[in-house]
Amino acid sequence: MVELQVTNSPFNQEQVELLNRLIPTLTDGQRLWLGGYIAAYQAGVATAQTGLIGQVGQNPVAAPVSAPAVSREVTVLYGSQTGNSIGLSKKLGKKLEEQGLQVTLSSMGDFKPNGLKKIENLLIVVSTHGEGEPPDNAIPFHEFLNSKRAPKLDGLRYSVLALGDTSYEFFCQTGKDFDKRLQELGGTALVPRVDCDVDFDEPAATWMNDVLASLSSTVATAGAVTSEAITAAVSGEESEYNRTNPFKAEVLENLNLNGRGSDRETRHIELSLEGSNLDYEPGDSLGVFPENHPRLVDELIAAMGWNADEQVTVNKNGDQVSVYEALLRHYEITAVTKPVAEQLAKLSSGNELTALLANDSEFRNVMNSSDLLDVVQDYALKGIPAAQFLAVLRKIPARLYSIASSSKSFPDEVHLTVRTVRYEARGRQRYGVCSVHLAERIEAGDTLPVYIQHNPNFKLPENPDTPIIMVGPGTGVAPFRSFLGEREETGAEGKTWLFYGDQHFSTDFLYQTEWQRWLKDGVLTKMDVAFSRDTEQKVYVQHRMLEHSKELYQWLQDGASVYICGDEKKMAHDVHAALITILQQEGGLSSEQAVEYMTRLQQEKRYQRDVY
Repeated sequence: MVELQVTNSPFNQEQVELLNRLIPTLTDGQRLWLGGYIAAYQAGVATAQTGLIGQVGQNPVAAPVSAPAVSREVTVLYGSQTGNSIGLSKKLGKKLEEQGLQVTLSSMGDFKPNGLKKIENLLIVVSTHGEGEPPDNAIPFHEFLNSKRAPKLDGLRYSVLALGDTSYEFFCQTGKDFDKRLQELGGTALVPRVDCDVDFDEPAATWMNDVLASLSSTVATAGAVTSEAITAAVSGEESEYNRTNPFKAEVLENLNLNGRGSDRETRHIELSLEGSNLDYEPGDSLGVFPENHPRLVDELIAAMGWNADEQVTVNKNGDQVSVYEALLRHYEITAVTKPVAEQLAKLSSGNELTALLANDSEFRNVMNSSDLLDVVQDYALKGIPAAQFLAVLRKIPARLYSIASSSKSFPDEVHLTVRTVRYEARGRQRYGVCSVHLAERIEAGDTLPVYIQHNPNFKLPENPDTPIIMVGPGTGVAPFRSFLGEREETGAEGKTWLFYGDQHFSTDFLYQTEWQRWLKDGVLTKMDVAFSRDTEQKVYVQHRMLEHSKELYQWLQDGASVYICGDEKKMAHDVHAALITILQQEGGLSSEQAVEYMTRLQQEKRYQRDVY
């Protein structure tokens, strides 16, 4: 930065010396705030001078009425299922406070919507869950905004950061819903909504930069806060390791939990976190960056006629690796999203892929059963240079797994429970990217790039005497191993009840000896199991819940918290329906009253879900 001098600035010597001592000591946020303050001060001086001129008759125009001061209070609301929106909201709140703004940071589930009309500046960070649905903690606020009770918001300035995944049909739908509804109610956008794919760091940083500029009196000054500075703030954690800088964790153990003869393979993986300074609580998840299957990489290179050793650039830093390495570790080559397909269509000479893209439902149907190799072969994409082709692909996203251990039970370790996915389609073997990587190509002594994904939406009750009901079929039981390990170590007295299910008792009873030990020691009060293939009629966890409806209802009445983990599309819905039935059957509630009861449980954080 050029030092100020009398010759290159409008300041006298004393002012130059003061500024040269002050400016280098300021943070980005302080410089931004100061720029806005000076602009506001200058505007105030101009207004005062204009008024004075009108008073003394030098100008016959009456003194203007001062515009109302822009509020420096900002409310940041987040809706999050897995924790990404929470992390971004906290970093945003910190940046806003550094600029002297008064920040209210809240989960949508904790926010009282009747206070919405008093807010002047609202920033929303929200993910989309499942097929276009709001995350659990955003449901009440989402419903309120779309109800007749929603107020007019003519004085509101707002902006929305939407998180999603372009491989889903209703990409960022919840963020779009909020943006549309706030506009309908009279709100004015501070900056346009930004929709983020799974690699959200850069677009989130850009949105933050724009929001900071819009809230500042001087946009030009706001621009001085660089995207790099904000990206650092977004990514910063207490540990130096995070999503953008994962820790290479050594694998301590990799075991198959299923017995001989099982149709399933479930890996129990133990990783060392020693030296990482990474910490987690029960209910958190571990992000794992996987590698694609080498066979699929080889077949894709052969189909495109590329040289596997050709060097290509893989990031904005200009780092170069071979085509093989890029496809193995850097790019997603299984799921093909619409944005990727659109870019590939532009690079190819054929019109068939363009025609498919014109029919959204047909495109979704085709891509649900296709990977990148299928697309290359079906739509004759051979001939596109490797560098151009790879430049339009998505970065390979991390896979999130519910942590299956308590750090109090296993210091400096983290455990995972991962079901291996393999199937055949169109005459070719298909693989779950991360699960098969872990099952086939990772051994004790190897390392995996990992980070901790904190999830405040799936946490044990603060009061250790609170009873808990846990429903976790299959690998959904993983966090409950963490819950019980934690309760054992802390000596919690609250009752515990686990509903667990899988296919066969003899081969698929994951962690059976641990549950039995906890039952014997009293850490686990009750356990009910459902092995669906051991009986003529399939029995699932929701059936066991209904069988014990009277006792389960009494636990709820006694203040129990309910936790659901596992498949969102079917299991979670069936379990929710079973709870509604139990409330109606045992509590004598109408269907509407039962739904209200469940909503109240959710608002009280007594009904939490970790579903996928």
